Amino acid sequence: SHLYKKNRDVTKTWKGKTEQLLRVDDHDFTMRPAFGGPAIPVGVDVQVESLDSISEVDMDFTMTLYLRHYWKDERLSFPSTTNKSMTFDGRLVKKIWVPDVFFVHSKRSFIHDTTTDNIMLRVFPDGHVLYSMRITVTAMCNMDFSRFPLDSQTCSLELESYAYTDEDLMLYWKNGNESLKTDEKISLSQFLIQKFHTTSRLAFYSSTGWYNRLYINFTLRRHIFFFLLQTYFPATLMVMLSWVSFWIDHRAVPARVSLGITTVLTMSTIITGVNASMPRVSYIKAVDIYLWVSFVFVFLSVLEYAAVNYLTTVQERKERKLREKFPCTCGMPHSKTMMLDGNYSESDANSLAGYTRNQMVPEEEKQEKIVVHLAMSNESNSSRKRGLKGHVGLRIIQNTHAIDKYSRLIFPGTYIFFNLIYWSVFS
Repeated sequence: SHLYKKNRDVTKTWKGKTEQLLRVDDHDFTMRPAFGGPAIPVGVDVQVESLDSISEVDMDFTMTLYLRHYWKDERLSFPSTTNKSMTFDGRLVKKIWVPDVFFVHSKRSFIHDTTTDNIMLRVFPDGHVLYSMRITVTAMCNMDFSRFPLDSQTCSLELESYAYTDEDLMLYWKNGNESLKTDEKISLSQFLIQKFHTTSRLAFYSSTGWYNRLYINFTLRRHIFFFLLQTYFPATLMVMLSWVSFWIDHRAVPARVSLGITTVLTMSTIITGVNASMPRVSYIKAVDIYLWVSFVFVFLSVLEYAAVNYLTTVQERKERKLREKFPCTCGMPHSKTMMLDGNYSESDANSLAGYTRNQMVPEEEKQEKIVVHLAMSNESNSSRKRGLKGHVGLRIIQNTHAIDKYSRLIFPGTYIFFNLIYWSVFS
């Protein structure tokens, strides 16, 4: 019997005890506390649970937070010998007055309702009230992408009373800058959170008047490593690949043209991929400067070969006209010298097919020279091979156009100079 009296359910014994204790039905809670008097002070503090996403395309951010309000409403005071508070859920909130705080420039927001509405109301005997709720809000953030992706963004979540001006409700941060708490585990994939801080000011509306507005400001710095791997490094490699054509023989038209076109198309793909994930802003971003300058370098390498090919064609045309004007008389002495040296190949022999029979060397003498050629030492063979290699190398050097020689130095030097200026300005 004693145990039953100690653990009995007071909600069954005292039906409606809570409402009678708070005297909710005895007051008109459609009006603010101290209606007609001075502005009621409402303190606010916030605990940021997470920054869910930052969207550059939509220029907004999504944040989940605990929003708490503190004020005094003497209509909710109740007698208590222990000075303990009473805690209620969201059902009592619908019956009393609470501040009508809303998020300025918010696009979407909701109070979490799993498993029930995430709302808590705590009332103290002297009438002080703590009103807390868990909210996810998506709000606008004006971002400046002129230094993207080497940029920092400052966003703010703004709180304000919707109906009550500063003459009726004074909204303030309860503990100054200490009113804003953040979870230490907050992290973002693309950004580093540098700092959170609070500010407050008055906002004016021409039709309704002045309102107290609170700001939750946070600064984000973008991680650059992702863009180095996905954008800057591939673009630099494409520019360097376009320089390879300067070392290719200018007569190899398919090789140099295909290399130039491939690098141009690859740079176009990189530029398109970067702009696809960005808002269509009307100003130039830092990444645009780098990519378009790289594109110009690749495009100039294609034009460089076009100039080389054109000038070579003009030069060969002039030489052809000179040969037609002063024909070369090449006769037997050259062929005899070749035969006596013994350094002739099958192609050289075939080149003599156009001579008449009496111009050809006798068969006996030809065989004699072949025997002499086969009797040459290994040392002479090796020296002949070295001479042949030197001759080929000399021909390669001679086949290099002067524009290619200058391009091998001008293009890399200019691009390195551009990179030094770019990274010193934007980093």
